[in-house]
Amino acid sequence: MTADVWLPIAADEIDGLPGASASGLTYRFWDGGPDFPADPADCAFYVVPYMKGMETAIRPLTAMGSLRVVQTLSAGVDHVTPGLGDVPAGVALCNARGVHEASTAELALGLVLASLRGIPGFVRGQDREEWRAGFYPALADRSVLIVGYGSIGAAIEDRLAPFECARVMRVARSARTTERGPVHALGDLPALLPEADVVILSTPLAPDTHHLANAAFLARMKDGALLVNVARGPVVDTKALLAEVESRRITAALDVTDPEPLPAGHPLWHAPGVLISPHVGGSTSAFMPRAKRLIAEQVARFAAGEELRNVVLTT
Repeated sequence: MTADVWLPIAADEIDGLPGASASGLTYRFWDGGPDFPADPADCAFYVVPYMKGMETAIRPLTAMGSLRVVQTLSAGVDHVTPGLGDVPAGVALCNARGVHEASTAELALGLVLASLRGIPGFVRGQDREEWRAGFYPALADRSVLIVGYGSIGAAIEDRLAPFECARVMRVARSARTTERGPVHALGDLPALLPEADVVILSTPLAPDTHHLANAAFLARMKDGALLVNVARGPVVDTKALLAEVESRRITAALDVTDPEPLPAGHPLWHAPGVLISPHVGGSTSAFMPRAKRLIAEQVARFAAGEELRNVVLTT
C-alpha cells in the first residue's frame, strides 16, 4: 500500500528523498495551483506551498483523511493552524526551523543599520544629487531588545555580536537562562522597553502576541528608539504605530505589515522614519537548498518511522 507525499518542489529536484519503490511513497507535485495533483484523501505527508497564503495552505486539508504530517517551509505556522480542525487526530505539524534563521537575521541587522545610519535618505539624496552630510546614529554603544528569542532571535544576536552594542536584552514567552545571559518573560517587557534603543520583533504570531506591540507597548519605548518587525504584521498594532511615527517620537523598519501586502495609498508608505521591505526575510538564495534538505530529511524520517524534527504541535 502506498502513501502520497505532496511537495511544492518537484521530487527529482530534491536530493536524498527515499526511493518511491522502496519506501512505498508516491510523490505528487503541488505548488498551490487550482488543480490538485491527485486525490487529497491519499495524502499522508503534506508540504505546504511556500508564501502562497492561508487560503492556499489550508484548501486541501479538509479532504486529507489519511494525513499524518503537515510540514511548512516557513518558521511561522499561523497560516496553517486555522485549518487543522479538519484533519485527523494525531497529525504532526512541523515548521521550518533551520531554514530561515540566517536570512531573516541578516535582514533584521540590515534594517537596523539602514535605519540608524540614514541609508534611505542617502538613496533619496543620490536620486536628487544632494549631499546629505551630518551626524547619524550608530549601532555601537546602543541597547538592543530582541522580543521573540527562539532560533531566529538567537541568530539575530549572533549577528549583533561584532557591532559593540552596549547591551542585548532577550524576551521569550517564558524566562530561562542561556550562555549569553538571561531570557526574560513577556511580562517583563514594560520594564525593559524604556531601556532599549532598538526593539526587534521576531516572535511567532499567536493569540498572546497578536498586537503585542500595541499603544501601551510603543508608549513605553524611549524617545528616538527604533522598532524593527521581522515577525508577522499583526504582532504590531498598525494604527498605534502610525500615531507614534507620525509624531516622530520613534522610527520603524518593517519587513512585515498589517495589512499585507501593504496596499497603495496606505499611510505607512510615506510615514516619517519608516523603512519598509516587502516580506523578504526568508526569500533569499539560502532558502531553496535549505528547504530541500529539510524536506528530504523529514520524508526520510517519516518513511523509516523515526521521530520527526521541528514538531510544533500534534492534533
